[in-house]
Amino acid sequence: MRTPLIAGNWKMHKTLRESVAFATALAARAGALTSVDLLIAPTAPALAAVAAAVEGHRIGVAAQNVHWEREGAFTGEMSAPMICDTGATWVIVGHSERRQLFGETDETVARKVRAALTARLTPIVCIGETLSERDANETLAVLDRQVQRALDGVTGSELAGLVIAYEPVWAIGTGRTASPAQAQEAHAHIRQRLTQWFGVEASAACRILYGGSVKPDNARTLLGQPDIDGALVGGASLDLDAFLAIAGTATRTA
Repeated sequence: MRTPLIAGNWKMHKTLRESVAFATALAARAGALTSVDLLIAPTAPALAAVAAAVEGHRIGVAAQNVHWEREGAFTGEMSAPMICDTGATWVIVGHSERRQLFGETDETVARKVRAALTARLTPIVCIGETLSERDANETLAVLDRQVQRALDGVTGSELAGLVIAYEPVWAIGTGRTASPAQAQEAHAHIRQRLTQWFGVEASAACRILYGGSVKPDNARTLLGQPDIDGALVGGASLDLDAFLAIAGTATRTA
């Protein structure tokens, strides 16, 4: 059985002081959540301090982005080895906001996945369709393309150690959420493709998260679906009580 993962993507929120205060409080209150993995993704300036605040606790720390090169003339970017130096061991790759606002493509996502794996970071690979693609009944074809291209060159053993996050773009930050049936359909399809391309064992080990306006009041029905292995939480992860409530729901549905 796959251990549920509840990951909080803070995006461009929280100062250094606020980040450390949240991480410290989370570490103090998360001890009872032994059947769920927790992860927080603060802003880049807070990575090292947050990693230090949760050290010794079962809480992962992720960067929100990574460049595919180790170093170079890439102003404002951060490489995988630099992320490792902060104490973070995870990285979010290909979030829809990175794709839509900053021009990331399936090909650049694949390069970032390889850079993360080479540095022994665990990538959370984000995929998902837009509203126009869903309305045109292209959802499954879009997911096929994104998964196949993002995981180009990934081996079965590597797949077992990474995470995929299905985030329908139309449900991110909009207050809209995919129905449990819609989310399960997408997750089951992704699992089927992973089995086809990487084998049963690797597919069974790979966790697939749902993301898109996940909140305490809809977490139970989403996390209760058989192919949903946790959540990549946005806005609700900024509130400690809400984040812990979602994690508690994951514990009960595991």
